[in-house]
Amino acid sequence: MFRFQTLEVWKKAVDFADLMIEIADALPQKYQFSFGDQLRRAGLSVPNNIAEGNGRKFKKEASHLYNISKGSLYECINILVILNKRNLINWKKFNREYIYKLAEEIAKMLTGLMKK
Repeated sequence: MFRFQTLEVWKKAVDFADLMIEIADALPQKYQFSFGDQLRRAGLSVPNNIAEGNGRKFKKEASHLYNISKGSLYECINILVILNKRNLINWKKFNREYIYKLAEEIAKMLTGLMKK
């Protein structure tokens, strides 16, 4: 097992990425190559950068990658806001409160990792 796999923030980020992929996959075909692709890539960036940052030797490098992860997290939320505005997301299927709470928890944990 890799060290990053023991991090609670990484585990939550994997769950978050999985949700972003699920939401992207549920979008109409017309939006798969715009919103869908961007949401998938941003969602995957969150746990990917946590894993990569955890493997870095120097704190400054790790902190930079955690910051990228946090930016990708915010990018996902922004995309969800736009999808909602265009009525392209089914909040009955996807629990908005859970997604937002999970994103806030990850953001706080990333801030903690950057300060470590």
